[in-house]
Amino acid sequence: MKKNLILLSLLSVCVLSGCVKMPEEQHTSYETITLSRENVTAPVSWSAAIRGTGDVSIVSRCTGTLNAIKVKDGQRVRKGDVLFLIDSRSAQNALVHAQADLQTAIANRENAQLEAESNKELAQQGIISDYLLRKSLNILQSAEAQVAQARAAVRDAELRLDYCTIKSPVDGLVGNVIPHVGDVINEGATLTHIAGVSEMEASFSLTESQIHSLVSEFGSLDKVIKIAPPVTLLFKDGSEYKHKGKITSLSGMVDQQTGSVTCYVTFPNPDSELFSGMQGTIVMPFEWENAMLVPLTSIVRIQDKTLVYKVGADSLATSAIVEIEELGDGVRAVILSGAEVGEKIVAKGAANVHDGQQVLW
Repeated sequence: MKKNLILLSLLSVCVLSGCVKMPEEQHTSYETITLSRENVTAPVSWSAAIRGTGDVSIVSRCTGTLNAIKVKDGQRVRKGDVLFLIDSRSAQNALVHAQADLQTAIANRENAQLEAESNKELAQQGIISDYLLRKSLNILQSAEAQVAQARAAVRDAELRLDYCTIKSPVDGLVGNVIPHVGDVINEGATLTHIAGVSEMEASFSLTESQIHSLVSEFGSLDKVIKIAPPVTLLFKDGSEYKHKGKITSLSGMVDQQTGSVTCYVTFPNPDSELFSGMQGTIVMPFEWENAMLVPLTSIVRIQDKTLVYKVGADSLATSAIVEIEELGDGVRAVILSGAEVGEKIVAKGAANVHDGQQVLW
């Protein structure tokens, strides 16, 4: 009992003398910035899908057995090169019949013409009535129409025969060859695709605010297309494509679901480095006027919301939903709405802040 009293007395002395330190409240001061506006030019990047400007599907325009495949997957072809041969015997027979029908129609027309000319002379002599003359002229007119129909049938048969030899409509690379020799090919069946690779087109989406900035800078969408700066393409590994691209068109209509406009950029592809289906990143210098710039460290994303923490006169943080546009430097963003010039926000460490927290000491 006496030992316990001694230990308790010693502990009391240590507390009073400071040999036991009580934990102190830790205060953290966060960096803040006051929002202002400035003009800035910065690269902006977009994900882009790439395809050949001359990409076409090779579709059979007749029905028949596939006799030969003249190309392989990935083969480079020129416009007019033969790709597939379909059994043409039926088409050849159809052409022979059509040509025979044409000859019959021509003969009938010549007979009708002779009859009409003879009746004209007889009618002038009063030997036959006008009724018989008009009837012979009508027969001649009908015979001429039959000749025209027969000629059209011959042209149609020639086309059907020509469809049996399927040629490439563009210069490019052959995609996957779908059928095999001996397959029965139906009219409308897709046989392969040809990727036109002399020029490639990259498509990406511009937001409404970006379109507005471009129009403000250049004056109109037509001027954007004419005088917009060259565009850079980055591959997935971060390397830069050696040829610059040019904006060639804008969709001109805002997608109601995404709130964006599709933009198209054309790149030359002389060395066939670009292929249809590739993904890349489009980078274009973008000029922002009166932009409210903030560091990305001030941005907090929670599910589908983008927040900043405003700091009031009482040094307490209050979250605010904002709309932003990231610049392509990976460091800064532009606040489009949700904050005002002169307001103070947490610039660094915002992810560790919560509503009502005191952030300045």
